[in-house]
Amino acid sequence: MRKVRALLVSAALATGVLLSMTTGPAQAESIRYAYYLQSDCYNGGNLGIQWGWWTSFRCSYENGYWFLYA
Repeated sequence: MRKVRALLVSAALATGVLLSMTTGPAQAESIRYAYYLQSDCYNGGNLGIQWGWWTSFRCSYENGYWFLYA
């Protein structure tokens, strides 16, 4: 009985952690990709808009790489 209870508690905790990790603000900006070239960053951002992955993006040059934020 203890093992079953421990498994149920750990499963409930894991489910709660997974749900809290997958839910968040709809338009939260985060790093999507890193590129060597500026043109690749803008092409990737525009492709994401066309495919409906995000509604806006920005490219930022940091430490020798172009980061796509969306």
